[in-house]
Amino acid sequence: MKTLTNRQYYLASRPVGEPDTSNVPARDVPVPDPAPGEVVLRNLYISLDPAIRGWMGDDPNYIEPIALGDAVRSSVIGRVVQSNSPDYAPGDVAMTMGGWEQYTTVQGATLNKLDESAGIPLSLFLGVLGPTGLTAYFGLLEVGKPKAGETVLVSAAAGAVGSIVGQIAKMQGCRVVGMAGSDDKCRWLQDELGFDAVINYKTCGDYEAAIRKACPEGVDVYFDNVGGEILDAALLCLNKFARVAVCGWISTYNVPNAPGPTNLWQLVAESVTLQGFTVLDYLERFGEGIGQLAQWVMAGELKYREEIVDGLDNILPTFLRLFDGSNQGKLVMRLPEE
Repeated sequence: MKTLTNRQYYLASRPVGEPDTSNVPARDVPVPDPAPGEVVLRNLYISLDPAIRGWMGDDPNYIEPIALGDAVRSSVIGRVVQSNSPDYAPGDVAMTMGGWEQYTTVQGATLNKLDESAGIPLSLFLGVLGPTGLTAYFGLLEVGKPKAGETVLVSAAAGAVGSIVGQIAKMQGCRVVGMAGSDDKCRWLQDELGFDAVINYKTCGDYEAAIRKACPEGVDVYFDNVGGEILDAALLCLNKFARVAVCGWISTYNVPNAPGPTNLWQLVAESVTLQGFTVLDYLERFGEGIGQLAQWVMAGELKYREEIVDGLDNILPTFLRLFDGSNQGKLVMRLPEE
């Protein structure tokens, strides 16, 4: 069989600030034949998520940092082109943790087989029906614990996770306020997703004042995607026994030695619970979450935005769009099949 060549973007050095091509260059390497139990995928879709930036560093994290010299780690969906596993045959489509590369080789046991015949766009299994949707689902319901009538504040609310959080909160009977970085995103949240109020954080000026105006009865649940100054302002607007679900602190990912929150005393003053989480905390319940998310999507009760960008060589500049807010919803790279 002809040896395959793998176009790959790998971690050459750990970035300080935003990663650039010196940190993440490209190379072409041969694809080895799969060892016993292994499968070679020709990647079709690569998920781009803020968490990847954390994995590029060497600080303690919820999974091991990417090793220098390895392909940048990412969730992928691909088609099997070579298999040395009894459970997979060429042509099967599956999802796994792979990399920024054309071909990913993994143990078959790490794959989740997907059914193309179901008619669901495969990319959705990286987004609303995958880790993104599950992060919103479990983070809000299990960590935020919203109750009908409460006020839920969501930062980065037009993002892939935040937009789903807000819609699920509305389903729970909550008043939902979203923060986003453009008038277009704010209109989408309010007009199409049903948010009760929105804040353009780039034009509102005083974050605390803007949150108090949009949440006149205070905040009961804050779903935090950004950290930094917005978190500090939100802490001052929390009600007694409020819950803060910490999903991510994207505002600090590219800032070396970023200062921590200064208003943490509010956790004591208002008996607030602040809890971080990752979607892997709920691994055994993924089936439950995907089933409910799929039901909502098919019923038209859960809407989503997805932005698909073609071409592996566009992956680094596309990834950086997560940090300037220019992406629209879930960001996915597509590697078209020839």
